[in-house]
Amino acid sequence: MTPVDACLTDEVARLRAELNDANHRYYVLDDPTLTDADYDRRLRRLQQIEQAHPQLVTEDSPTMRVGAKAAEGFPETTHALPMLSLDNAFDDDELTAFVARVAERLELDPDGVVFSCEPKLDGAAVSLVYEQGRLVSGATRGDGRTGEGILSNLRTLRSIPLTLRSEPEAAAPPALVEVRGEVIMSHQGFEAMNERAREQDTKVFANPRNAAAGSLRQLDPRVTATRPLEFSGYQVARLEPDGGEASHSELMRRMVALGVPVSRELEVVTGAGGVIDYCRRLGERRDGLGYDIDGAVIKVDDLRQQRELGFVARAPRWAIAFKFPAQEQTTRLNDVEFQVGRTGAITPVARLAPVSVAGVTVSNATLHNADEIARLGVKIGDRVAIRRAGDVIPQVVRVIEEDRPEDAREIVFPERCPVCDSEIERLVGEAKARCSGGLFCSAQRKEALKHFSSRRALDVDGLGVKLIDALVERELVKSPADLFHLDAETLAGLPRMAEKSAANLVASLDKARHTTLGRFIFALGIREVGEATAANLARHFGTLEALMSAEREALEAVDDVGPIVAAHLETFFKQAHNVETIHALIDAGLRWDEAKVEARATPLEGQTWVLTGTLESMTRDQGKARLQALGAKVAGSVSKKTACLVAGPGAGSKLAKAEQAGVPVLDEAGFVQRLAEWEALPADTPDQPQDAEEDA
Repeated sequence: MTPVDACLTDEVARLRAELNDANHRYYVLDDPTLTDADYDRRLRRLQQIEQAHPQLVTEDSPTMRVGAKAAEGFPETTHALPMLSLDNAFDDDELTAFVARVAERLELDPDGVVFSCEPKLDGAAVSLVYEQGRLVSGATRGDGRTGEGILSNLRTLRSIPLTLRSEPEAAAPPALVEVRGEVIMSHQGFEAMNERAREQDTKVFANPRNAAAGSLRQLDPRVTATRPLEFSGYQVARLEPDGGEASHSELMRRMVALGVPVSRELEVVTGAGGVIDYCRRLGERRDGLGYDIDGAVIKVDDLRQQRELGFVARAPRWAIAFKFPAQEQTTRLNDVEFQVGRTGAITPVARLAPVSVAGVTVSNATLHNADEIARLGVKIGDRVAIRRAGDVIPQVVRVIEEDRPEDAREIVFPERCPVCDSEIERLVGEAKARCSGGLFCSAQRKEALKHFSSRRALDVDGLGVKLIDALVERELVKSPADLFHLDAETLAGLPRMAEKSAANLVASLDKARHTTLGRFIFALGIREVGEATAANLARHFGTLEALMSAEREALEAVDDVGPIVAAHLETFFKQAHNVETIHALIDAGLRWDEAKVEARATPLEGQTWVLTGTLESMTRDQGKARLQALGAKVAGSVSKKTACLVAGPGAGSKLAKAEQAGVPVLDEAGFVQRLAEWEALPADTPDQPQDAEEDA
């Protein structure tokens, strides 16, 4: 190995500093100082030196962006904190309602809530983790909890710093930074890439979003390095040590100082008026931004208020995505078919003459239900306008009546299931018509099995859609329990199933026998019971037997369970065939570790409490959960029936109303003390007769 003199070492350090500074100025500051030719000349010189002296190569050298050797696959990466999705708003009224909900929970004037607004970039979400200033991990969003580790590919993006910049007043970068953002492809880069592909007769991408996502998932990072990808940060998920930033916008400014690019369109506004004005202005400039966006993201700017608002299901209460009207195209409706879903819902599906909508070829679109067909007045043969709702789901939005052909036909909703010929029912108050066949209906059986074996349910690897179709059509599986009685010999006799695949599936089914109570509840496919609700039910009841025997009122005491979900749960567990299915699954060996919840004294049974203001030692949601565990109901407003009001700092109208009505009030210190006393009571302690006003 050739010795390295000090001058060469100094030159390497200088070239790296100049190239990193050039990337920072171009992607973060939008103030480039080097021409492309000057940049390339410095990069080639650095490559020459490193090739001659490999001992000088470091992981964070700009030369490493050209890509390493191809990988065999992407490792699974579990996010330290879930990458949540956002609820959507589609018009000014929904934005105003969101602001009102936020203000009500924070007990603030809606016009005084401060929001951070930025474009909703249309690309691929990723997470970057820096330790001691060095990029050590990069992953896709995946399902929100687990993504694919694509660090080698992300390293090829010039806009992603391999090392964070030193802050002016800090000796070193933070010990840990996790920044999340979007990888996008500009219109200019997309068109240039597709032009090269046409010249070389290779794959042409449909739109920049697909191109960005596909480029990130290349097994060969050298391919990713040739793609014009850019990164823009939109959230700091973790920061250690905490720099004391009080708002999201302050965190974004700090990211810029560290060298991480964020949206230059980020603005801080106040109230619904400011939010609506931002969305309007951004929409007017949408076509001139040079990259695709499908809306705006609105976040409560104050980080303390974000924590106070918390989360619901899989989305934060403190943020919402405003979706711009989708691009529309017109095409001919050739026919309508009726599909049967997992719960028996009959959905009419429009079969269309293929048309490109927002860069995606659409040949099918949902018509939702009979009411929607009647509202649209649509007929077979009509020319219809199609849009991708939220730029995702194709739907028919209107009929071009002046172009209706003379032979247009009415859409007739079937009276019997098109799959099993069972009677179709339409319950009072429901828009959906449903097949009454249950698991007798092969379509419902297939959908139920797909859900049962899906990743978030029992996670049966290798049980794909085509295999489920084959198992149901050959009558080998009539209920979920039948899956666990399949053997390798039977499976190997199915189309496209080799002996090894059959053995792997049997092993996967055996592994799926040991699950969690929450996953099992979710896998049962109870109407309106999603993953988060199933987990809440498991935590609350502790055992399946306790859940199955719970009355309506006990079910409604569970977080996220209202009257409708409670009714679905009660109905499900009263059906004999559902109970038989559960017992059959248990007999087939399904098991989980039951952490039965200890019986706790309920001294607040029958009392209604209200929380207001900002609590220092816990969030209001945590306080609510602890009160509910003690038997109390927690309401959102004060009335004469309120047993006690817990008033933290910043309490407003609820405190005044409580004082006027003579409702007992506890400050946070008193509340925490009483919680500790009540929670320490033994399980067999009788109900406490004293009222909360004695404690207040």
